Amino acid sequence: MPNPSPAHRALLATLAATTAIVATACSGADGPAPTDTPVVVASTDVWAAVADAVGGEHADVEALYSSPDGDPHEYEASSADTARVQDANVLVLNGGHYDQFMETAAADARGARVVAADVRSDADRGNEHVFYDLQAVAETARAVARELGEVAPKHTDYYTDRSDEFVRGIDGLRAQLTGIADRHRDTRVVSTEPLAAALLSDAGLVDAAPAGFVDAVEEGRSPSAADRATFEDLLTSHRAAAMIYNTQAVDPVTREMMATARRASVPVVRFSETLPEGVTDYLAWQGGQIRELAEALEK
Repeated sequence: MPNPSPAHRALLATLAATTAIVATACSGADGPAPTDTPVVVASTDVWAAVADAVGGEHADVEALYSSPDGDPHEYEASSADTARVQDANVLVLNGGHYDQFMETAAADARGARVVAADVRSDADRGNEHVFYDLQAVAETARAVARELGEVAPKHTDYYTDRSDEFVRGIDGLRAQLTGIADRHRDTRVVSTEPLAAALLSDAGLVDAAPAGFVDAVEEGRSPSAADRATFEDLLTSHRAAAMIYNTQAVDPVTREMMATARRASVPVVRFSETLPEGVTDYLAWQGGQIRELAEALEK
């Protein structure tokens, strides 16, 4: 076979390089492809709502977990979930082992990550439910804006402006909590599960529920008889002004405490770990819960 001409060799080299580039892009070896509309995958619809508030029309945001009834701790990512995570430009996680399913799915993902538990400036504040720490949520929104700007630089100002607007909304919610603190500082409440510790602290309230009770509910165990009796006494004696009820950590004991609160005419405030049916906006969700808390304390 005759040797190819120099021009032919140059053409073959160009074709080979082009083929290699296409193969690399298709394989995802270099991570998600650059785009002006980044794909954002969040662990839950709460964090998806935060990301969507920042990304707006210049981001495609989706959540792996969005059930208003189940327990996110118990969710296991499917193969389809993992594929979505692997293809995403930006990942938004709660962290702190709260959404372990997302951490597992993202183990080898190349997209940028925003982990709320790591972003928050005060790592000792609150607990794993970072989405009830309003300052941490604001910090997470700004981090999402930065990562989206890295992926789609042409929209950097858009993401920054939207994160600024979102943070102003968070400041409004924090002002409402300050108002509660001004009226009800050191008022005792009881929580069935340690969901909203940071929010209650910002409201100046004291969660008087026995630690053993809330820890047991969080871990799926039955609280001790002594802890149950203490919890009930706080309700029946009206030494707790309200009960904070996690609607997604329900068992026979928490239902019994709900019945006790109703018999004792103690207001019950229902808090959730994901967005209620029909709600897609983080600020609207938390704003509604904060108003319910304020109204309960006025009764």
